Amino acid sequence: MAVQINPSMLSADFARLADEAKAVEGADWLHVDVMDNHFVPNLTLGVPVVESLARATDTPLDCHLMIEAPDRWAPQYVEAGASSVTFHIEAAAAPVRLAREIRAKGARASMALKPATPIEPYEDLLPELDMLLIMTVEPGFGGQAFLDIMLPKIRRTRELISKHGLELWLQVDGGVSASTIERCADAGADVFVAGSAVFGASDPAEAVRALRTQAEGASANASWACDH
Repeated sequence: MAVQINPSMLSADFARLADEAKAVEGADWLHVDVMDNHFVPNLTLGVPVVESLARATDTPLDCHLMIEAPDRWAPQYVEAGASSVTFHIEAAAAPVRLAREIRAKGARASMALKPATPIEPYEDLLPELDMLLIMTVEPGFGGQAFLDIMLPKIRRTRELISKHGLELWLQVDGGVSASTIERCADAGADVFVAGSAVFGASDPAEAVRALRTQAEGASANASWACDH
């Protein structure tokens, strides 16, 4: 699995989203955080903005739904143009059914875990998913410090993915930067969401390239990659 860098639009200028998307055209995906001020204490954007952004860029959209009732709302984000939709296991009523519905509509299905949510109870769900997101900060706000205590969880998740022989992407989101991305890659992540580390840089496109180089180097030397 190749390293992927997904700039987080949460750290972009919301008044210039189309321009900000163009500034990171070398990215693999654009990570779009949808927050409802209920599941997390922040309010960001919804279906109409995703529709507009999908029309404004050729980079696929990776929508991370930090919302209540994702079973109801997630399919609408596929219809709005998202190529990948992530729901939180803590909020989903019927995660297998939801993952299958997202896939049936033509998008990749992803499940997210908050920092305190263990991966082990959901091992049997992994074959239903295209990606698993491990939050490395508490969801809700950008710019938080990376939680090092999540590294063992990333390793355990990578071990489960390998155990079942799955082609499952393992994404990390929260505090990913030049100082943390190599540790995440070494632990087993291959998809990296970076917000302020990209959009806070003087050259966002160069920041994406630099993060990719770091992650590729760490992944190439990681024990999990050598064993895979």
